[in-house]
Amino acid sequence: MKVDLLFKNAKVLTLDDQNRRAGSVAVEKGKIVGIWDMPEPPKDTIEITPKTQVVDLNGAALLPGFIDTHNHILMYGQTLNMVNCSSAANESIKDVLEAIGSKAKETKDGEWIQGFGYDDTLIYEKRHITRDDLDRVSPNNPVSISHVSGHLSYVNSLAINMTGITDDISNPQGGHYGRDEKDRLNGVLYESAAMEPIRKILPQMTVEDMVKAISVASKEYVAHGITTNSDAAVFGLEDFEAHLTASKLGANPMRTQLMIMHHLLREGTPYGGYTPEQLDKEIKVRSGGRAKLDSAKMFQDGSIQGLTGALREPYYSSPETYGEFIHPQEAFNEEVLDLHRRGFRIATHGNGDRAIGSILEAYENALMKYPRTDHRHRIEHVQTATTEDILKMAELGVAGSFFINHVYFWGDRHKQIFLGPDRGRRISPLAEAVEHNVLFTLHSDCPITPISPLFSVWAAVNRVTRDGHILGPEQRIDVMTALKSMTIYGAELNFDEKISGSIEIGKQADFVVLEEDPTAVNPMDIKDIQIQSTFIDGKPVYMKDMVKTV
Repeated sequence: MKVDLLFKNAKVLTLDDQNRRAGSVAVEKGKIVGIWDMPEPPKDTIEITPKTQVVDLNGAALLPGFIDTHNHILMYGQTLNMVNCSSAANESIKDVLEAIGSKAKETKDGEWIQGFGYDDTLIYEKRHITRDDLDRVSPNNPVSISHVSGHLSYVNSLAINMTGITDDISNPQGGHYGRDEKDRLNGVLYESAAMEPIRKILPQMTVEDMVKAISVASKEYVAHGITTNSDAAVFGLEDFEAHLTASKLGANPMRTQLMIMHHLLREGTPYGGYTPEQLDKEIKVRSGGRAKLDSAKMFQDGSIQGLTGALREPYYSSPETYGEFIHPQEAFNEEVLDLHRRGFRIATHGNGDRAIGSILEAYENALMKYPRTDHRHRIEHVQTATTEDILKMAELGVAGSFFINHVYFWGDRHKQIFLGPDRGRRISPLAEAVEHNVLFTLHSDCPITPISPLFSVWAAVNRVTRDGHILGPEQRIDVMTALKSMTIYGAELNFDEKISGSIEIGKQADFVVLEEDPTAVNPMDIKDIQIQSTFIDGKPVYMKDMVKTV
């Protein structure tokens, strides 16, 4: 048979059911057509033509392309033009204010200044930044800074005045306004409901600008070996258009899953009358076949770091605080029931265990009234799931997309500040998910943490925190399982296990080439393995000089 692409002298991890390993792989017209145990296929099995690309991997590892099932690629692309307020770039509030002040000096009066990544628990002062802080360095420009979790933001007085809200405003359902000792708005906004007045007046990017942002971000994604990616919250019609355009034009070369916010699917909205099949068909047609519908997306709580994740027991350092639901349970049950009845797969954000229990209650209610055998409803993050929650997920067939990077970035503070030792050690309980046969994946939630599937695999295998401690060693999983959670398990979560996620004949030729075999190195070195190249449909979308093409 003629082939378009041949990998030889490879360490092939197929990640199939038998965990087969091989030495060479052939591709024709974007599909895998041959897999051989030996470093090169027998000469009488394939025909090498002048058009065949032969890639000699010289012992490098060939794996299925990585699948990140939850991140925000458009949001990440947008942050690249904002002020970096993260702890990686700033040690203190003074540093953040200097960065904002510097931006103000080069910005016309009245124009917005936006920042991202502020973390009150890592900054020297260990507190939120306030309107008074921001007013000192930017009195003439409205300012909005997002918290590292994405569930809080900080604004100055000019921004507050532009919204028209005043100190006597009541807290909205599912969010609240921060206040000082005089009960005056202090510029801290908790959750989307409280941030909405600001969001409405922020400068809006054009669809063309969004496409450029996706294009820039996608280059970094494929450089990390990602071939299929899920944007975990398409908030508006412009976001939707940008994704479809980026896919159709090739500005985003990856296969793209779209989680459409549930309010866009309600009666009276442009897609309120669509069935999932109709919406999926429109997405595929308008994206040139590169994108498809993942799910209807909902939120039921916020962030543990922001003390807005809904817990059954109070926060360790704040015994009066339990967090809050985004939706009252009855209304949430009704919304889930409507989406489920109409045939949508539902993905719901749940960090706190009380929120996870609420989500499972709503899913169970919907499944009892309208049984579906292969719904693959999802819970996003699943950060503080109890054993009982994991068992209920298994019973209902609910999948979990775990934000495993929490262990490294916030594990120490979860144990010391937010959750305490007992709850802190068992965040992201992957070993229990494996034990009880829960379908699960890992994700980065980029830009909340940097995009890197190998880092997520490393975190799942080692559970090492930023301070160098092992957090809940009993919840570690083995390397092969962690790799599968970012390949074949991701394909299964995407309803694509028959065509992607492993290296098997007939499947899509989506690959990542790694400098070393992750199963053969010291587990602590997994995150540092270099990506040599990434292929989608047998075509290179990222390549370093290390890969020799002959």
